[in-house]
Amino acid sequence: MRYIRPLSIEDAVGQLAGSAGISAILAGGSDLLVRMKGGFIEPDLIIDIKSIAGLSEIRETADGFSIGAAVPCAVLGEQAALKKAWPGVVEAAKLIGSKQVQGRCTIVGNLCNASPAADSVPALVAAGARAVIAGPAGKRTVAVEAVPIAPGKTSLAKGEIIEAILLDSQAPRSGDAYLRFIPRTEMDIAVVSAGVNLTIDAHGVVTAARVALGAAAPTVLLVEEAAEALIGRKLDEAALERLAKVCAGACRPIDDKRGTIDFRRKVAGVLARRAALTAYARAGGK
Repeated sequence: MRYIRPLSIEDAVGQLAGSAGISAILAGGSDLLVRMKGGFIEPDLIIDIKSIAGLSEIRETADGFSIGAAVPCAVLGEQAALKKAWPGVVEAAKLIGSKQVQGRCTIVGNLCNASPAADSVPALVAAGARAVIAGPAGKRTVAVEAVPIAPGKTSLAKGEIIEAILLDSQAPRSGDAYLRFIPRTEMDIAVVSAGVNLTIDAHGVVTAARVALGAAAPTVLLVEEAAEALIGRKLDEAALERLAKVCAGACRPIDDKRGTIDFRRKVAGVLARRAALTAYARAGGK
């Protein structure tokens, strides 16, 4: 096994593209090291990206925020502007693991682990986040929901590394929220989860919305019909009932010891409804 710590994204991409065998990126290591210890993976090459300039920074720009791939989740909650603009994203990221894990884990690692139950991903999808990908052919930007393609698998090609996550500035009168159901009070993975992001006008009518579900299918679901159930209406009982029904119907969950298919569908609707109410209140709705 080789371990390298490049100082530039170009070097990291080159090393990754030219490697043979199994390669792994080390950002926080909270997933990678557990998988290695459990014997699920034995990389021939580990590329530690924490020394690459900019990848451990959160940058606020005129357009929004750029979150480097090596930024620990604990740091997200310390960035006041990010927390104010995207509280749902920050809350989701801070649900990953324990306080000790928070000091290491990253939202990019959570995304690239490609677990259907990843906490940060539904919130990022609801927020319309994008991933900046560096590779041998240059850089490209894709929607976060395009990265995971199956449990444990991503759309990244050989030599490609996610460099940062981009979040646009929130529009006026907007709010987001993320909720999950777990069997324990903390330090568990979602049985099902929901992220909602919406914008309202001066009268409280929803003008834009995005709804995402986690642990409800092989990958996180962006449920466009659920957003349509909210747009053009105030968040009244009829809209909430329609939202819950659509989300329950959109689920394609598994049946296992942590939850049945019927249970997951029911809870998906309940969580979407509750997350929508929180997002609506954050947007200034009454």
